[in-house]
Amino acid sequence: MAPRVPLAVRKGAGPAWRWAGGSEDADTSRAARSSRCSEKPQLVTGGESFGRFLQDHCPVVTETYYPTVWCWESRGQTLLRPFITSKPPVQYRNELIKTADGGQISLDWFDNENSACYVDASTRPTILLLPGLTGTSKESYILHMIHLSEELGYRCVVFNNRGVAGESLLTPRTYCCANTEDLETVIHHVHSLYPSAPFLAAGVSMGGMLLLNYLGKIGTKTPLMAAATFSVGWNTFACSESLEKPLNWLLFNYYLTTCLQSSVNKHRHMFVKQIDMDHVMKAKSIREFDKRFTSVMFGYRTIDDYYTDASPNLRLKSVGIPVLCLNSVDDVFSPSHAIPIETAKQNPNVALVLTSYGGHIGFLEGIWPRQSTYMDRVFKQFVQAMVEHGHELSTM
Repeated sequence: MAPRVPLAVRKGAGPAWRWAGGSEDADTSRAARSSRCSEKPQLVTGGESFGRFLQDHCPVVTETYYPTVWCWESRGQTLLRPFITSKPPVQYRNELIKTADGGQISLDWFDNENSACYVDASTRPTILLLPGLTGTSKESYILHMIHLSEELGYRCVVFNNRGVAGESLLTPRTYCCANTEDLETVIHHVHSLYPSAPFLAAGVSMGGMLLLNYLGKIGTKTPLMAAATFSVGWNTFACSESLEKPLNWLLFNYYLTTCLQSSVNKHRHMFVKQIDMDHVMKAKSIREFDKRFTSVMFGYRTIDDYYTDASPNLRLKSVGIPVLCLNSVDDVFSPSHAIPIETAKQNPNVALVLTSYGGHIGFLEGIWPRQSTYMDRVFKQFVQAMVEHGHELSTM
């Protein structure tokens, strides 16, 4: 069973799945397992007003989540989601913008020019999407967010980190979740194009960590009206420790390390003067990669200094706009003991939504979860609630 997170505003168990056919013993066993796995999420927020707002306008956060009964375990949810969920077709418009250091950032726009709800492009709500560690605008979870935003009439723009979306790397610099300079550049750029449009952001995994670190640094001085994060790693030390356990290393850590190595090796010639790239390519874990490459790239004295600066739990108390954070407490990428429950209870702008199951960017539901996941439904209801009813928070 997954570890339980103490203290919740709202919690309960949902009814068991009902199955047709099969023996009575098999049905009973399945129902018992489903009953254990199906529970209402735990809603933790430091603001009574924010909690009431979510219950009124984002009811999915208080409804029972039924994980796919044949794929409820954390690692299964995490591994199978990319292969099971569909990839809705999206036609992007690419834009390359310059950075202060001479680099460039690739933005993929979905303008939604056929929006019937927001014909005037200048006031069409804009959602900035931040993919995970090695992700781009092609990830299935990003495509689903865009598809749902299209239904609402919104515009989306995907922030691709430097050097991962096929664009040339113009300077010897990539990205990390502690350095928010590129994100600040993107947010300023997007807002300058549509200053009258409601502006929100959603970050997944490392993208969520970057978004929270930005919000923690800038407080209320952001053009964003609200944000959402999904499967964030709250404490980088705890995340690394969990991913270095033998089975997790075998299933996730080593593969992600090779992805990171492949990403920087494409631009190897840019780094050879400052980094021992041969040493980087021998890394066997994300921590080793970060020690040999990321922390050196961004001038940290030690890997511990970098991991401390990268952990969004240390900045959560300074977030100054409404933020909803969805995590599963069985996520091996973000262990439950590191979820900052006490800090969230002290900030009226923060709401943690914690499911017992769902894995890392999993949240599969239904017998054959090709389409929308629980994470997608949370995303859609939250951004719609903020766009249409966000003004109510200031009067609560």
